[in-house]
Amino acid sequence: MVRKLKYHEQKLLRRLDLVNWEAAGGNLAEVKALRRYRLGRREDYVQYKALARSVRALARRLRDLGPASAAFRARSAGALLEKLYGLGLVSCRRSLAVCESLSAAAFCRRRLPCLLVKLRMAQSLRHAVTFVEQGHVRVGPEVVTDPALLIPRAVEDFITWVDASRLRQKVLDYNQERDDFDLAA
Repeated sequence: MVRKLKYHEQKLLRRLDLVNWEAAGGNLAEVKALRRYRLGRREDYVQYKALARSVRALARRLRDLGPASAAFRARSAGALLEKLYGLGLVSCRRSLAVCESLSAAAFCRRRLPCLLVKLRMAQSLRHAVTFVEQGHVRVGPEVVTDPALLIPRAVEDFITWVDASRLRQKVLDYNQERDDFDLAA
């Protein structure tokens, strides 16, 4: 017969997954990124790291092409830089050097809650994640409830509150922009 665990022993076991002990520990940089960007799932960060690694490898391959394929290299590098700039992962389209320093944090900064904080629609990432999960935010005509949504530059201007959201009503009241038609409805 096994004795009942004491309180502090139960608390320690909550943090430790004995089945997947490698995944439970993680490295310190990963844990810091999970906390900083309020990532709900570790798998998202692992996927972002893999994407960043593949972009860096592609940039290195393009850089290492010989002089015989200069036209192909210029065309491919331009397409890669345009794609990454459109996604908002790099700040300029000039050289492949910015692609070689791409990290998983760039993907984390393009998530919807981070952009809500950047657009000053939320005070902190914790509030932004809550707003998204509760369905207060829409991107274009679609209501979004997944905080892991990556927002490209072209769609960034279409992030707004849902029409029936109480937060939108509070913002309109504060700015004294609420319409009389909204009061009747």
